[in-house]
Amino acid sequence: MLSPLVIVMVVFLILPIAMIVTVSFWQATEWSIIPAFVFENYAFLFGSPVTYKVFVNTFKYALITWACTLLIGFSVAYFLAFHVRSMRWQITLFLLCTIPFWTSNIIRMISWIPFLGRNGIANSVLMSWGVIDAPLDWLLFSDFAVILAFVHLYTLFMVVPIFNTMMRIEPSLIEAARDGGANGLQILWHVIIPLTKPGIMIGTIFVLTLVMGDFITVRFMSGSQSANVGRLISNDIALLQYPSAAATAVVLLGTVLLMISILLRFVDIRKEL
Repeated sequence: MLSPLVIVMVVFLILPIAMIVTVSFWQATEWSIIPAFVFENYAFLFGSPVTYKVFVNTFKYALITWACTLLIGFSVAYFLAFHVRSMRWQITLFLLCTIPFWTSNIIRMISWIPFLGRNGIANSVLMSWGVIDAPLDWLLFSDFAVILAFVHLYTLFMVVPIFNTMMRIEPSLIEAARDGGANGLQILWHVIIPLTKPGIMIGTIFVLTLVMGDFITVRFMSGSQSANVGRLISNDIALLQYPSAAATAVVLLGTVLLMISILLRFVDIRKEL
């Protein structure tokens, strides 16, 4: 009975990854790609200071986005789980959170450009209110714009697992803590957050992997002034440097898997899946 699933895993996951790893050891010239077992792609990758700058930039985007999505996602999930008593309203408000995801990621991302532009809505409103005297140039084509787009695109991936975990918390536990004299902050810190760790970890894995592999958002929202590992791979592919792109992809995959393995040491998410 497992054979169909095994075949799907092998064809669509294991074989593509094996092919990428294989190509990463091939040699590329200006005119051709030579199937050979060489380490020059990895040597060039780890010997270039640009690589380390790009990886640092990628981690910066991932960590800031993770912190913002965790704060927003936890707050939204907490409100839906503990302050909305009616199941009908919980479902209604949760569906409202998913409305932006009914459109393409690219459309939602590009929609920020006329809002954040020098002559956009944000600058126009701030100037009309007298908050600023001149348009703010850093609202668009900057790290701020990139992170804002990331948070907009991926917050729901943090809301869903946290909300799912919070809904499984027995109300009697919160009542027992309240009867024991715990205030709201103590209940949050000692009861709700520990029991919500599996959902937080699942959301963290989703957000970190999505942000670290995204390159379209960085390209458009930074105005091609910034880069991450995804853009590095995209540029190599555009230049037909497939072995170099494959080597970078292998390093990125290894980095993401290492991060996930570290996260899984803090909590057993198999109970949540």
